[in-house]
Amino acid sequence: MNGSSMGESSMNQSSMNESGMIESRSARLAEVFATARSQGRAALIGYLPAGFPTHQGSIDALLAMVDAGVDIVEVGLPYSDPLMDGPTIQAATEIALRNGNTTADSLRVVAAVARTGAPTLVMTYWNLVERYGVERFAGDLADAGGAGMITPDLTPEEGGAWFEAAKAHDLDRVLLVAPSSTEERLRIVTAASSGFVYAASTMGVTGARTSLSGAAEALVARTRVVTDLPIAVGLGVSSGEQAAAVASFADGVIVGSAFVRCLLDASTPAAGIDAVTQLARELARGVRQGGVREAGVRQAGVRQAGVQQDGVRA
Repeated sequence: MNGSSMGESSMNQSSMNESGMIESRSARLAEVFATARSQGRAALIGYLPAGFPTHQGSIDALLAMVDAGVDIVEVGLPYSDPLMDGPTIQAATEIALRNGNTTADSLRVVAAVARTGAPTLVMTYWNLVERYGVERFAGDLADAGGAGMITPDLTPEEGGAWFEAAKAHDLDRVLLVAPSSTEERLRIVTAASSGFVYAASTMGVTGARTSLSGAAEALVARTRVVTDLPIAVGLGVSSGEQAAAVASFADGVIVGSAFVRCLLDASTPAAGIDAVTQLARELARGVRQGGVREAGVRQAGVRQAGVQQDGVRA
C-alpha cells in the first residue's frame, strides 16, 4: 500500500460529506461527538482486531456493527506482544497473526470500514508504526480514509514524530489517561491529544468486569478540568445497562472485548455477525438511555451497573 493506492477513494487529506462539501477527518470525528451530545447521549465506539476471525470476516463484522449503531470504529492492529490487552483480545489477535494478517492488510480493513462514513481509527502499539515507518504509516492511514490513531503505549514526550506526521495528514492523536494520572500528567496528555481523550476505567488489562469502580467517573471529572476534548471511557463495558451507566458521565463508551467474544463463541461466521449486530443494537440503546445533565457533563451512575468479568476491550 502506498500514497497513491487509496488516494482516489479517500481524497487524500479530506472526504466528501452528505451535502457534497469537503470536510477534514478531524472534523468528522468532532461532528460525531457533537451530534451525539445534541441528541443527549454518548457516542458508541466499537473495537475489533483486523484479520479476526478472517480478513473478510473482520470487515463484515465491523460493517455490521456500524449498521447496528456504532458511531466510531477502532480497528486493532494485531501484535504479538500486547501490553494492555486481556486474554479475549489476545486470543483474537493470535488468530489474526496466524492468518498472516499484516499492517497493510489492517489498513485495507480501515479503508473498507471508512467507506461507510463512520470515523475509523486504528488502535496500535507503537512498535508496529515505528517499524512500518511513521511518515509512511500516516500517509497510508490517511489514504485509507482513517481518522486517526489511538496509541496506548506512546507518551507525549516520545510522540514528536507521530504528532508531526499526524498534523501533516490531518489525523487525530488519541492518547490515554488512567486513574493513576496526576493533574500535571492529565494536562500534558490532553494537550498532546486531539479528537478525544481515551480514559482507561481501571488499572490493568482490557476485559469486562463484574463491576466498574468509581475511578472511571472520578477520572472523567478530573480530566474535564484540564480539557474541552470529548472523553471516552474504555475497559469493561459489555451490556446495554453498563453502557448507559458510563454514558451518564462520559462523552463516549468504548467496547471491544465483548464484540470479540461474540465472534470467538460463534458456531458459524453468520452466527458471529448476528451476535455482534445484536450486541451493537443493545449498546446503542444503552448510550441513549444514559442521559445528559448539560452539554458535555454526564451524570453519575456507573456504580449502579455491573460488568461481566472476562476480557472485554475498552
